[in-house]
Amino acid sequence: MNDLVEGLTERVRALRYGVRRVSPTPLLVRAGIFLSVLVGLLVAYPAQAFTSRSLLAFTVVAVLPAVAPRRLWPTFAALVTVGGWLLATLGFDRPPALWRLLAVATLLYLAHTLAALAALLPYDAVVDPDLVLRWLARAGGVVLAAAVLGIVLAWLGGVGGDRGSQVATVVGLLVAVGLSGLLAWLLRRR
Repeated sequence: MNDLVEGLTERVRALRYGVRRVSPTPLLVRAGIFLSVLVGLLVAYPAQAFTSRSLLAFTVVAVLPAVAPRRLWPTFAALVTVGGWLLATLGFDRPPALWRLLAVATLLYLAHTLAALAALLPYDAVVDPDLVLRWLARAGGVVLAAAVLGIVLAWLGGVGGDRGSQVATVVGLLVAVGLSGLLAWLLRRR
């Protein structure tokens, strides 16, 4: 019994020591993950789905990738968000507004990239704030480029009636193939 108490006391001391060593930058990155996932869920799901239980579930889904970004939880949160988007557009016949699509895509990417950063940062890491700002600036550039490209492709989809949709599909496929080729070339170049 004495060994059990000593073991428990040692664990409590280790936990206190670990909590004292936590630095603010990794906590802010994890708070960014939580907020990105939570706001993404609130934007993706229809208003009819908001109850006290669903909001509690959304909060739990948002906490999981913030606490364990190296595990499967960021992917789980992204799938739950996409499921909410599909539920809203297919189940509740909400028209897919461009601003909502761009907001959900931006929040999904932001949560993903912050989870990647948090997976690299231990809780007690001393991090230069410029690193996080550069990381967020790079993510902002990706989001801006994707939004501009998405808006242009949506505009092309409306040009020419039914044929415009085919043109937008072909252009989107060409862009996807081009980006895949660029990534393959960059990986081979290393």
